[in-house]
Amino acid sequence: MEFTLSNLLRRTLVAVIGCGLFLSVTAPAALAHDSLKSSSPAKGATVSGVETIELEYSSRVRFPLVVLRTAAGQMIKLGEPQADGPKVRTAVPGPLAGGSYVIAWRVVSSDGHPIEGEIPFTVKATSSSSTAPETAAATTAPAVSAQTTRPAAAAQGGGGIPGWLWAGLAALVVLGLAIWLLSRRTGGPGEPAGQPDVPAERPDAPTAP
Repeated sequence: MEFTLSNLLRRTLVAVIGCGLFLSVTAPAALAHDSLKSSSPAKGATVSGVETIELEYSSRVRFPLVVLRTAAGQMIKLGEPQADGPKVRTAVPGPLAGGSYVIAWRVVSSDGHPIEGEIPFTVKATSSSSTAPETAAATTAPAVSAQTTRPAAAAQGGGGIPGWLWAGLAALVVLGLAIWLLSRRTGGPGEPAGQPDVPAERPDAPTAP
């Protein structure tokens, strides 16, 4: 019975360690989210004008949200974003004055997690746009709150390992350690079980004369 129990404990310990190693290796690949592949205008680009904002992702996306603002934070009116598989398009109704702009986007990736990011770019000033005030295209469109623009599960390019996975790995390590200590206490195969200490017999006391 002792030999069988020791083998069972050892096999359980090996299975626990193997399961932990498997999770640590496969978790990053399973947790990878979709990402933005390209955009028009491109990040950091300088363009003469923008009529349509185009975003292409690594896989199909849903529920797109696209916001355009100036460097001063003024919102620019855009058309309704349309998702077509991995691509999202948004029309820019009016011409943009020369200056710096930022595209803020947010979509739901194919694995169901929201991802988002920002694309800064610059519009070159022309003779016609330099005379027009930068605020001409500004509207009262509602600004996206900080809670909306912050990543809910992962930022552009993927995400880190969640807390529940670390907790699961820690639990596996603790369980494996407990099983190992129990196996040491019960003894390995072929080791005799501990015997209670028996006090040595004392010689008989001499009899009184």
